[in-house]
Amino acid sequence: MISPKILYDKCYGKYAIAAVNVFTMEQVHGLFRAGQKANAPFLVQMTPVARNYAHSDMLLAMIDAAAKIYPKAKYGIHLDHGTESHAFDAISSGKYNSVMIDASHDNFNENVRRTKAVVDKAHEKKVFVEAELGVLSGVEDDISIDEKSAKYTQPDEVELFIEETHCDSLAVAVGTSHGAYKFSGSQGIQFGILEEIQQRLPKFPIVLHGGSAVNQEEIERINESGGNLNEGAAGVSPGEIIKSISYGVCKINIATDTRILWARVHREFFRDTPELFDPILPGKEYMDAYEKFMLEKFDLLGATGKASQFV
Repeated sequence: MISPKILYDKCYGKYAIAAVNVFTMEQVHGLFRAGQKANAPFLVQMTPVARNYAHSDMLLAMIDAAAKIYPKAKYGIHLDHGTESHAFDAISSGKYNSVMIDASHDNFNENVRRTKAVVDKAHEKKVFVEAELGVLSGVEDDISIDEKSAKYTQPDEVELFIEETHCDSLAVAVGTSHGAYKFSGSQGIQFGILEEIQQRLPKFPIVLHGGSAVNQEEIERINESGGNLNEGAAGVSPGEIIKSISYGVCKINIATDTRILWARVHREFFRDTPELFDPILPGKEYMDAYEKFMLEKFDLLGATGKASQFV
């Protein structure tokens, strides 16, 4: 495993690390297979919901097995959107080299207090800590925030927050959101906020949550196969992703796109072959589609070939 600190020190301003949420064996296979094939570093992420669904021991065992099956893969293991109890459990397990404490829904002082408690415990074990300042809208797992409750990260707060908490990276709210419905109208990423944050925190790694693209063709194919997703969904465009890297975004979270891909593969498979019922068959198709998706994502982020930088 590679610490995000090492990854971000190398990639800052040049390329970004894909941080991908996993729930199933097929996703773990697809991610590691693509990472090894692309020679690209990546982070495997688990949310509390994923840990509850599959059990953290099962997910960690699958990741450990994947590391043996794909020995050239360069990766780190990250807890995404944890509370203190989730973070403390991950830290004490010795299996994670990165955790996120998400106290962004609290006021500034409470966010500082909760984040610092996790940082103090994590740094004793040399575990990297990601915090969040600002509130993203949208839906991810059991997190649901409407647009009126969301708020951009305030650049004039970031220096004090880092000084008080000593966190190692910062997730910011700059217009993206969780889930399939990321932007309304022509909103997009607020690069003015990113620019000011970078000026205030030079070389400090920034994290972009809600980084999925939400491919319109995938949405259409799901709906043609019996789905009912909103075709007005809009994700983060490739151009915006590339531009964000120059503003210090080192880590880009990906979850929604892999779920949309799962839905499309399985809906089309059972529509086209209704007589079949074996989960292995669409499972293989999903792993192949997942690998292809991640190879394209590594290319977009500029990470292809960069695993060679890490011994």
